[in-house]
Amino acid sequence: MERIKVLIADDHRVVREGLAAILKTKENIDVVGEAQDGQEAVEKARSLLPDVILMDVSMPRMGGVEATRIIKREFPHIGIIALTMYEEQQYIFDLVRAGATGYLLKDTDSSQIVVAIRAVYRGESLIHPSVASKILAEFSLLTQRKGKKPGWVEHDLTEREITVLRLVADGKTNKEIANSLDLSEKTVKNHVRNIFHKLQVYDRTQAAILAIRKGLIELEPMPKHH
Repeated sequence: MERIKVLIADDHRVVREGLAAILKTKENIDVVGEAQDGQEAVEKARSLLPDVILMDVSMPRMGGVEATRIIKREFPHIGIIALTMYEEQQYIFDLVRAGATGYLLKDTDSSQIVVAIRAVYRGESLIHPSVASKILAEFSLLTQRKGKKPGWVEHDLTEREITVLRLVADGKTNKEIANSLDLSEKTVKNHVRNIFHKLQVYDRTQAAILAIRKGLIELEPMPKHH
């Protein structure tokens, strides 16, 4: 089993040490470094080349959004999991655009953090359900605000790949997609890899966002509250 190199960026020492202590007990995860602000996170990402970064959103000197943007621009393959407080959810849309792959609330169970690290390392995205609904609501508003549906003809995805992409955008795992389409998990994995290649993206979140933005996928309208 390959070892996953993790960098922890958080301005609270207790949080960093707590996360490091938990992760050090897990097989195949190595905590290679810690950073106490966004600037240090960028520097450590350059020197340590981690596979996954746990990134706090609010940090001094440079916040998690800006640090994520710089790191993803230089190292698109590094998976970044944003750790946010519930009241910080207004940053989520910015984090999506900056290139973060996973989004977890800080009170998430530690076992979920481990699951997220492994999922992001595999190229999947892992998003807390309350965070996912927030992202979809934002995109829904954006597409409604623009009024007209953007046309998108310059892709060469097959019908099957578009079907898979819609399920990816719906937050389904490879296993769930395989079950619903009656395919093997390996076949789904190949479809997802081809989709990434054709759309020139690196993970599921980016693929879904690009597809939504370009009008390849239509979001269900958000239910109106009476």
